[in-house]
Amino acid sequence: MKILFVASEAGPFARTGGLGDVAAALPKAFKALGHDVRVVIPYYKQIIPSQYQNLMSYEGSTFVDLSWRRQYCGVFKAVYDGITYYFIDNEYYFKRPGLYGDFDDGERFAFFSKAVLESMPIMDFVPDIIHANDWQTALIPVFLDCFYRYSKEYQKIKTVFTIHNIEFQGKYNKNLIYDILGLPYGAESLVEDSDCVNYMKGGIESAARVTTVSETYAEELMHPFYSFGLDPILGNRKFKMRGVINGIDTVLYDPKTDKALFKNYDVKSLADRVENKKGLLEMLDLPFDPEKPVIGMVTRLTEQKGLDLVAAVIEEILSANLQFIVLGKGDWKYEEMFRSLEGRYPKKLKAVIGFSSDIASKIYAGSDMFLMPSKFEPCGLSQMIAMRYGSIPIVRETGGLKDSVAPFDGEKGSGFTFKTYNSYDMLDAVWRAFGTYQDQEKWQKVITNAMNEDFSWEKSAKKYIEIYKDIK
Repeated sequence: MKILFVASEAGPFARTGGLGDVAAALPKAFKALGHDVRVVIPYYKQIIPSQYQNLMSYEGSTFVDLSWRRQYCGVFKAVYDGITYYFIDNEYYFKRPGLYGDFDDGERFAFFSKAVLESMPIMDFVPDIIHANDWQTALIPVFLDCFYRYSKEYQKIKTVFTIHNIEFQGKYNKNLIYDILGLPYGAESLVEDSDCVNYMKGGIESAARVTTVSETYAEELMHPFYSFGLDPILGNRKFKMRGVINGIDTVLYDPKTDKALFKNYDVKSLADRVENKKGLLEMLDLPFDPEKPVIGMVTRLTEQKGLDLVAAVIEEILSANLQFIVLGKGDWKYEEMFRSLEGRYPKKLKAVIGFSSDIASKIYAGSDMFLMPSKFEPCGLSQMIAMRYGSIPIVRETGGLKDSVAPFDGEKGSGFTFKTYNSYDMLDAVWRAFGTYQDQEKWQKVITNAMNEDFSWEKSAKKYIEIYKDIK
């Protein structure tokens, strides 16, 4: 199959979170299965000074009409790790610091979505499937149906739209329908929602299939608590909904080869793992004691990630014979909470406010448990990485956390879970993990179970191919 994978970011060129990881890894899995896959992202300013610019060649240019506007669109190409990438160039829209958060994001990504379709003759690639991701590319199925189906080359293209996080929908003033999108008369209803324009709604309405990044999240989106207002629309389009859990890059995240670790190891050499715990604690000026489990967190410090639950019972957690290490940044109140706790518990808690992939790897390898009590989690990658490194997840049963972490029953299972969004239910899961740690025979069993889990992208890629082929 010929697949055009379109996203607003893709590692290693531009990455801010999970979407960038997916756009880097899933195409490689498609290629390994024998499919012709290409990736398209914007040509951001942050790419320009990097070593990746040297890989790029200029392919050509065209113009893109956005209502009354006519905007330049350049196309660059690079081959990296065997995958062909295209970069949509327009300095007015993309030569800026950062990727998102500008006042005209609605216009920027409407341009990008239409530019992808307009640039296909320059790419000399007519795909069987265009796979769009999140609100930034949700208009591709809309524009394809409204403006390009009349052309022979575009008539047989099928579209798939993936929701990575429904909280961010691309909602703007209704005037954008005419002033920027320029949709033909009668097509307004595709993007209209609650007296505004909603890009994600357009993708849901127009794509042949709508996928989410875990099976449980697909079910959760039918309920108002999780859907951020789109449950009526998703309910009406349930026939086209599918859930496919993400994988992780098992080459990038491998404790046997990860250069950030103090000592490499695998499931057959678990005795070496303790060197990473010693190294992590020494680096953070915390005392090492093999009888003290270390709980790690690598997360955005926001309520969505369950930080309000942590805040409610953190003093009780720290009353136990354990240590707590957190890496992340986010809401000021949670950053200040951890700074304050670090001052009061200097030998038990360390907070690294910010993000470092090097320190993240050290926490995955050096912690005994990994706390992830999310309010909602479409998929989550951290719990999978933690398990691969032998850090046992403590998670709430939501979205991809439920689909990837099986409760440990003394013999089977890979982590500790709780159901309701309640701080004391979370605390109960922490105490269950803490109690199991005291029985090192059982603890080694759960580590072995976790590290033997298969989170490679191959299974997910095969499910996507089945979805693609199912579209009539």
